[in-house]
Amino acid sequence: MYRWCTDEVEPHDRFDYWREVRAKGLFGVTAELERERRADFFGEFSLHQLGGGGLVELKASHYTVERGTTDIADAPSDSICVYQQLGSGGWFGGLRGSDFAIANGSFATSHTDLPYRTAPLGAGGFHLRILKIPLSGLPTQDKRMRELAPRTFDDPRLAPLLGACFADLGGAAAGDDGAADAASVVQASLVQALAHLALIERGIMRPGSRLGQAALRTARLSQARRLIARHLQDPDMAPTMVAELLGVSVRHLHMLFESAAKSFSQTVTDERLKQSRRLMREAPDRLIADIATSCGFDSLATYYRVFNAAYGMAPGDFRAQGPEGR
Repeated sequence: MYRWCTDEVEPHDRFDYWREVRAKGLFGVTAELERERRADFFGEFSLHQLGGGGLVELKASHYTVERGTTDIADAPSDSICVYQQLGSGGWFGGLRGSDFAIANGSFATSHTDLPYRTAPLGAGGFHLRILKIPLSGLPTQDKRMRELAPRTFDDPRLAPLLGACFADLGGAAAGDDGAADAASVVQASLVQALAHLALIERGIMRPGSRLGQAALRTARLSQARRLIARHLQDPDMAPTMVAELLGVSVRHLHMLFESAAKSFSQTVTDERLKQSRRLMREAPDRLIADIATSCGFDSLATYYRVFNAAYGMAPGDFRAQGPEGR
């Protein structure tokens, strides 16, 4: 992972450095800002190379971006980009199609080597995630993939799936090194799913195709895990509830977890236990019974039994170890 912030540069040089070294040198775009506003410019980004793609999260004060024909010629990429807007919104324009706005929480996609212009809509500037996936790393090849002018996702059913995949991709990027091989497989699956969801939305891939179905399974599994985390406190959380929220049958929900390391019920229990461990670290004086209830365990006896089976010790013994023993 690589992180960089304009705080590392003298204030009077920050935008010029951002424009020449970061925007043009790293991202292959031309950045512009009125000279009188450059002294107050701020920008930061992180870059993860994972799963065959590059995940960038960028925050910056207001400026304009253009990727023109000269930029493309100087730094060709031949990739698909999937954008997740996190800030107050953005404006996109290009040489093909109409200009459009992308709202907070929305998604867009494009091929990297088509011209475009973009700027934030709000005074808060840019805040977005960008996943760039080289076409050479995708199992499907279609000439239409190089004709994807910037456009928002119009299918509302895809938004929660995209959001879950992006969230899990960020979590996989921050995973521990001890599970590097497993994390690499998860990352590659999520990157492929996001690319193929973009192709489904743009009509290049059929949802019912083998690759389309695989992308939807990966995304639905990510969303199911997010729904489980959101409803951990509910002791009555069951497959029927999660399946209904996900918009699939209970049988399909269980099939999603068949390809995962843990079943639905094991995933619920594991998430509840991990949450209880976090709460014991963060609130050492909180009653264990209160923690068990807040994590969705139906009784203190059940919590003790499950915790001991998972970790070989009682919750109180885990807490007594202190931060050094964890």
